[in-house]
Amino acid sequence: MAAITSTPIEDYAVLGDLGTAALVSRRGSIDWLCLPRFDSHACFAALLGTRENGRWLLGPADDNARTTRRYLEGSFVLETIHETDTGKVRVVDLMPIADQRADVLRVVEGLEGTVRMRHEWIVRFGYGRTRPWITRHTEDREGQKHRIITAIAGPDMLVLRGTRLPRAEDGRHVDEFDVAADDILTFSTTWFRSHLPVPAPLTVRSRVEQTIRTSNDWVRRAHYDGPYAAAVTRSLLVLRMLSHGVTGGIVAAVTTSLPEDFGGERNWDYRYCWLRDAALSLEALVGCGYTDEAKLWRGWLMRAVAGDPEDLQIMYCVDGSRELPERTLDFLPGYASSQPVRIGNAAVDQRQTDVLGEVMIALHDARLRGMEENKEAWDLQRALVDNLAEHWEEADNGLWEIRGPVRKFTHSRVMVWAAFDRAVRAVEELGFPGPVDTWRELRDKVRDEVLANGWDEERQTFVQYYGSTEVDASLLVISSVGFLPGDDPKMIGTIRAVERDLMPHGLVMRYRTQSGVDGLAGDEHPFLACSFWLVQAYAKAGMLDEATALMDRLVGLCNDVGLLSEEYDPVGNRMVGNFPQAFSHLTLVGAALALSEALGKESHGPK
Repeated sequence: MAAITSTPIEDYAVLGDLGTAALVSRRGSIDWLCLPRFDSHACFAALLGTRENGRWLLGPADDNARTTRRYLEGSFVLETIHETDTGKVRVVDLMPIADQRADVLRVVEGLEGTVRMRHEWIVRFGYGRTRPWITRHTEDREGQKHRIITAIAGPDMLVLRGTRLPRAEDGRHVDEFDVAADDILTFSTTWFRSHLPVPAPLTVRSRVEQTIRTSNDWVRRAHYDGPYAAAVTRSLLVLRMLSHGVTGGIVAAVTTSLPEDFGGERNWDYRYCWLRDAALSLEALVGCGYTDEAKLWRGWLMRAVAGDPEDLQIMYCVDGSRELPERTLDFLPGYASSQPVRIGNAAVDQRQTDVLGEVMIALHDARLRGMEENKEAWDLQRALVDNLAEHWEEADNGLWEIRGPVRKFTHSRVMVWAAFDRAVRAVEELGFPGPVDTWRELRDKVRDEVLANGWDEERQTFVQYYGSTEVDASLLVISSVGFLPGDDPKMIGTIRAVERDLMPHGLVMRYRTQSGVDGLAGDEHPFLACSFWLVQAYAKAGMLDEATALMDRLVGLCNDVGLLSEEYDPVGNRMVGNFPQAFSHLTLVGAALALSEALGKESHGPK
């Protein structure tokens, strides 16, 4: 099979409606869209293949057009300006929010001269495999007849409306047309269940205005006035966009199988709700004043994990359901020919002991910031902590979902300490009921064990797992969760070990894949969250020059609309991995908060 030439990941922007999201390239091609939810199948899947796997292109016919773009105010309404030698056009793309529908709206407006536009609407359900049955209809709108195109396959149907509809051409719908100054053309694609009536069209201008207004109202609720404010705001918006507005589930990313190693096998489906990632997202949101989101997610958590604590999973579907078996889509060539393309995630069956620690920290922080507690929620947390008390000594797969042998990972044990610590604090500081003496004893026992077995005295660093001499970037959070002060000599030693072992190009790797710990072939690139963790560790250690220098570099890696992927290739200067990535954006917020706090302490400290 010939290698696939794929659009660079950083060339994509994201549109979202708090239910699902689409990726649109600089050229104007929507190459990824799952409907109606983040974890539904894709109907435009060119991202992982070719145009024949489905896309919706609306952009200049001239491949040499000059393009700039931005989000309008505090929203995900995307404005793209295309300029050619003959003219200039503006395209506004959005998915309207807060209307319980699944629509993509696109508006083309001529600004200067004349621009030739290319329009392709190629629908392929089932992740790019299934050609739908296409029909053209006429609908009556306010006494006038309008043509529409529908695509149907099984339970799913898409309807395309537009000022000018493309013609059928060998199973695709394509068109070219000229846009002159002051011309305005509107297009929309709407998903619905095929047994239901076709939804009414939306009023485009009012939906654009309402979407921007609703987003701006949300942004104004933020309580952050520190450094890197623009990047923090966009990151908060990304976290909100990755949150399902009805169920409260928070997904890790919009995409599946964008590779960590181009051409390799490290391709994973991130369109699900990891308890860890969601809890960390909540920490970032709560840290900036968004406690309502914590309450919504807590409701999702209670529904998702309801039942026997022994059956706790590390991840769930968006609606809280438990079944997400991993399989491969061998008919898709993969992004940059990276196979396999996976849907589902086998890590659902792993034991990851750190997860409850992140959940307990997030909920404790939310309570301290004013989230109202209820008895049922605390009863659930208490049951989970009691279950952890019975199993905390077991080895696990760790934060990075190692597919090699289970180990006693130091980070996992630190987060076990954090789970018991927040349970103790809930009793001592907030008056909640619970066996505090038992939890306190276990907390101290875990701490002693970590200091005895997770520390390498010769190398003066914490280690990846008990008995190892390797370091791991997750060790950088030891001070952030309160296990040790940021300026403790053990933290300084661990920071220096990470700098020596995991920063070949000035950005932080998760761990050395050459050690074979993860049981996978190939390599990977620096994981952006780990570099933001180093910023936090620097800030808490009082190393503000280092923190600021690294933060400047990391914020500079955002693409032109402020988005980050999972990893970054500093040699090829390109984004790597699933996109946009919650982990990258939530740690950006956490790093900014830590740096802001440290700078504030310095400015108010003794002269």
